Amino acid sequence: MSLLSAPLKLPCGAILPNRIAKAAMTEGMATPDGRPTPELDRLYGLWSDGGAGLLIGGNLVIDRDHLERPGNVVIDRTPDTDMMARLARWAAAGTRGGNHFWPQISHSGRQTPAIVNRHPKSASDVRLGLPGGQFGQPEPLTGEEIAGLVERWAVAAKACRDAGFTGVQVHAAHGYLMSQFLSPLSNRRTDDHGGSLENRARLLLDVIAAIRAATGPAFAISVKLNSADFQKGGFAFEDSLTVAGWLEAAGVDLIEISGGTYEQPRLLGIEGMEESAAQNVAPSTIAREAYFVDFALAMQARLSVPLMVTGGFRTRAAMEQTLERGAADVIGLGRPMCLMTDAPKQLLAGAGTLPRYEDGLGLVPRWLGFLKRFRIVRALDGFAGIYWFYQQLWLLGHKGRADKRLSVFSAFRTLEARNKAIMKARG
Repeated sequence: MSLLSAPLKLPCGAILPNRIAKAAMTEGMATPDGRPTPELDRLYGLWSDGGAGLLIGGNLVIDRDHLERPGNVVIDRTPDTDMMARLARWAAAGTRGGNHFWPQISHSGRQTPAIVNRHPKSASDVRLGLPGGQFGQPEPLTGEEIAGLVERWAVAAKACRDAGFTGVQVHAAHGYLMSQFLSPLSNRRTDDHGGSLENRARLLLDVIAAIRAATGPAFAISVKLNSADFQKGGFAFEDSLTVAGWLEAAGVDLIEISGGTYEQPRLLGIEGMEESAAQNVAPSTIAREAYFVDFALAMQARLSVPLMVTGGFRTRAAMEQTLERGAADVIGLGRPMCLMTDAPKQLLAGAGTLPRYEDGLGLVPRWLGFLKRFRIVRALDGFAGIYWFYQQLWLLGHKGRADKRLSVFSAFRTLEARNKAIMKARG
């Protein structure tokens, strides 16, 4: 029997029915005021039918003024009756296949789009290093505001448990607020949340403790953690390894290893606006396909907490090799499941390869390909391709099917218009 089919028992006692997870991907399908919709139910029902042992939701935010994008689900207070009913329907749809479904709880911090908040809160007042005015000047959180955020994470997690979700994932990667606290590049604080790694990790560890106290010992708690930011002077692999050890001691059930930020988007396999900082990790042949396997392999030598690796997996052979070598306990899939919602079921039935839909996607036409010699053009072209996947999720939720013929330009234009419409309706 393939290791992909093997169940996995987590420290809290929960059992994942197999080793394939649908990784978090932002959906943008909530109501303007952040409530789940029938479209989200349809999308997660399709994924639940698709055979993954675990579904992880994308960016359920704890502050409506700090969305990752318009259309995020928001839990920033104890839910009212309507919100709980919507959450319960979403949880039921996403678990109908006997799998687990964990919302990813997040706060965007300085990565909040300017269309949402021109002066978002962050660890410090360090602005995101991207051109175009898409992100505003952040303001440092006060100690009182930080304590309030810890409580909000706990309130959101408890609401998810009460609604029928089987766990939650805390987003501490990809340059969002938790990641902003962990990185010395974005955290210039001089209080007990800045300076040493122990101080920079304080928010994350306080949140884990608060969630555990609010949800009990049998509820699954996961953390998405950067293996590194891949930025010079940023959060490095040695830091990640130390934090992962602290998370294990805190009773976390699964750590998903990822990497990068908006400035250095290694998570997407595309180039950023700066040179990528090398990390002191030995390379392996598996890493040619999966971006973060080497980091997970190095962590497994020091940790016993289950690890999940997402990013780049397309062949069954690489997934099985990763599990066999002990580099990971769970394989995360993202972009393939934006069109092939039953990719896990097909892999478990013996399929050898998943499509690389991202190949050839981009905003710059071939006849202007010479412009890609410029780093900023390559970065923008790569990000534009991600909008194509966003629109595929919208189509799955609204029509129950994707569209391979969709152009990147059409997806980009549609998404921009939809974001503006959501913000206008939000008032």
